[in-house]
Amino acid sequence: MQGSDVGLIGLATMGANLALNIEDKGFVVSVYNRTADKTKAFMEHRAKGKNISAHFSLEDFVKYLNKPRRIILMVKAGEAVDEFLNQLMVWLEPGDVVVDGGNSHFKDTERRMKKLGERGVHFMGVGISGGEEGALKGPCIMAGGPPEAEELMRPIFVKIAAKVEGEACYGYMGPGGAGHFVKMVHNGIEYAIMQAIAEVYDTFMTLLGLDATSISKIFADWNAGELNSFLLEIASGVLTKVDEETKMPLVELILDKAGQKGTGKWTSQTAMDLGVPIPTIDAAVSARNLSSLKEERVTASKIIKYAADVRHVDKPSLINAARSSLYCTMLIAFAQGMSLIFTASKEFGYATKLGDVAKIWRGGCIIRARLLNMIMDVYSRRPNLTNLLLDSSYAKELCDRQVEWRSFVSTAKLSGIPCPAITSALDYFDSFRRERLPANLIQALRDRFGAHGYERIDKPGTFHTEWV
Repeated sequence: MQGSDVGLIGLATMGANLALNIEDKGFVVSVYNRTADKTKAFMEHRAKGKNISAHFSLEDFVKYLNKPRRIILMVKAGEAVDEFLNQLMVWLEPGDVVVDGGNSHFKDTERRMKKLGERGVHFMGVGISGGEEGALKGPCIMAGGPPEAEELMRPIFVKIAAKVEGEACYGYMGPGGAGHFVKMVHNGIEYAIMQAIAEVYDTFMTLLGLDATSISKIFADWNAGELNSFLLEIASGVLTKVDEETKMPLVELILDKAGQKGTGKWTSQTAMDLGVPIPTIDAAVSARNLSSLKEERVTASKIIKYAADVRHVDKPSLINAARSSLYCTMLIAFAQGMSLIFTASKEFGYATKLGDVAKIWRGGCIIRARLLNMIMDVYSRRPNLTNLLLDSSYAKELCDRQVEWRSFVSTAKLSGIPCPAITSALDYFDSFRRERLPANLIQALRDRFGAHGYERIDKPGTFHTEWV
């Protein structure tokens, strides 16, 4: 009896959509879910009449797969992945491939890779971005793991991935946890861009008194130009949604507490460990944490009287300044994320090609944006560039808009409106462009209280001074 080309475990929305995508591209698929009722419902409705077989035991599921077996796990990151791997190992054989398509931490991926590798089973950590729609119609796929395993999975990934100009948004990011690392950074950049969009929305609502519909139209207009991106596009759409019960914009009825699943935090933690500054991503993570302090913020709003210098604001000028500020913040967020991938690639031996990262991020994923074409062009000319701001053409995009960028931040600050992502991006730009920073005083203070020593600008060596 003919078996299946690939097996998929986990039939939540992402897993179910991915299974349908794979089958639609000509592959025979087997599915398994811990809950049998979900498997039955999937087969009776969405998978009815398709080349998909259901299995209700892992033994049956594994034995039905053609060898070498190819299995994709689409389960919640964490213990669930380890539990399924422990169960699967009873039936797997050397040469089989297991792919973790969830948002696992890259270090967990490398641990699992080593464990399964000892049994001759290949394990891959693969970042899949695009949400529910992407899983069904074509996601961006960032693969990491053993090259021989990637070779077995590539035919499937290339066919199911999103396409841009006829090319698949699929890339091999390197060995080990490279795939999950790149996906983690992708999510960190996603945090920063969403926070910046929200800050512009807040400024327009608070300072200009614009309603959701008006802001939606502005975002739609921006999305037709240099700011073209998936996140701005859906932000415009979200703002037009009306609550059927109250007839109010639905966004105004949503509690202002932002959730997170950890990938943004992991990005910040890893950057700290590697000594790579990504303050705009850090600011976005912190902003979400601060938003969760709803009760404390309500109390503080009643006792803290802030001093604001609310002057007459020219509406067209502020809107134009906001446009430049959002664009610059997006450029900075990508620069910080790429810098982190560059450093990690060297540190962990991933050999990730940044040009390939930019190329596949152009389609399918949540942070797809027109400006990625420019980033791809930069890396085609300078593949080993440590930071995008060191490219004159990229830096010019920021320099040409810095007056409006500064104007927007100044206006927001004088008006008491927080904009941590946009402000931190400007601070990063100003710090990075400075030949000399005040860190000399910090080093002097460190030497004063802790005898940590310092270097001098006029002669080599490490020095210590008896300050008193």
